[in-house]
Amino acid sequence: MHLTLRQLQCFAAVARNLSYTKAASELHLTQPAVSMQVRQLEQQAGVHVTEQLGKQVHLTEAGEEVYRYARSILQQVAEMDDVLGRIKGLAGGRLKIAAISSANYFAPKLLGTFHQRFPQVRVSMDVTNQTSVLRQVIDNEVDMAIMGQPPKDSYLDAIVFMDNPLVIVAPPDHRLVGRKNIPLQELEKEIFLTREPGSGTRGAMQRFFRQHKLKVTTGMEMGSLSAIKQSVQANLGLGLLQKGAIEVELLLGRLVELDFRELPIRRHWYVVLHKGKRLSVAADAFKLLLINEADELLAA
Repeated sequence: MHLTLRQLQCFAAVARNLSYTKAASELHLTQPAVSMQVRQLEQQAGVHVTEQLGKQVHLTEAGEEVYRYARSILQQVAEMDDVLGRIKGLAGGRLKIAAISSANYFAPKLLGTFHQRFPQVRVSMDVTNQTSVLRQVIDNEVDMAIMGQPPKDSYLDAIVFMDNPLVIVAPPDHRLVGRKNIPLQELEKEIFLTREPGSGTRGAMQRFFRQHKLKVTTGMEMGSLSAIKQSVQANLGLGLLQKGAIEVELLLGRLVELDFRELPIRRHWYVVLHKGKRLSVAADAFKLLLINEADELLAA
C-alpha cells in the first residue's frame, strides 16, 4: 500500500468525529476534499473503512483497525516534530492542549501570554467536556490538558496550578439574596440548572449533594458555562459555577453569590499529562507558565 499522511490525517479526523463535515472543519478543508482522501485510502487498502447509515457515519471493522494504526502513526510523526522542535528550541515547534469548557474564561489569556513570549510556536486548543479531554490525554493526542479534579488513573499525572472554588449563584431579586449562613436544606426548595453529562462541574455538584444528603430538583441541562449564567439571570434556576468565571457578572450585579453553609466547594485547576509523556520545549515552557505564573497573570 502507498498510503499518505494526508489520507491518514483525514481518515483519523473522520473516525474521531464520526462526521465528514466536522472533520473538514477541524482540518480546515472542504468536505469533498476529505471524502476524496478517505476514498483514496480505501482504494489503497482494498477495504471500506466507513459506512453511512442514514445521516450517521460509522466505522467498519476494518476502519476500526485502520484508525488504531493511523493514530499510532500520526502520534509518531507528532513526536518526531516535537524532537525537531526541541532541537530548534522555542524558535519553532507546536503546543497542543485540551481544556474543559469551564476553563475557557481564563485559558485564552494564558495562551495569549505564551504566544507573546514565543510567537513562532504553533498553538492549538480543543475546548470540550471532561470525558473528551481525558480521552485525548490518555490516547496521547495532546501535550497536556487543563481541567478540574481529574480521576485517579495510573496513566495520568495531575499537578495543581490554581484554586477553583465553586459557588452557588442566583439572580439579584432571588428570595435568598442578602441572607447569611443559609442552611443547605434551603437548596431542596430550589431548582438547579446543570451542565451536560461528562462535565466536571456537574460531577462536583452531584457529589456535593450526595455528601450532604440533599434531594435537589434539577431543571434544564445546559451545554456551556455561558448558557448557565444567562439562564440564572433569567430566573430559570440556581447555578453552581466557578467563582472566577462570574467575576464580571458579580461586579455588575447581574448575579449574586449566595452565602450558604459549607460553601464554596474547595477545588483546584490541574494541568494533566499522560504519565511518562516527553514534553517538547514549548510544552514544557507552557506547563511551567501554568504552575508558576497563572495566578499572577490572571490577577493582573
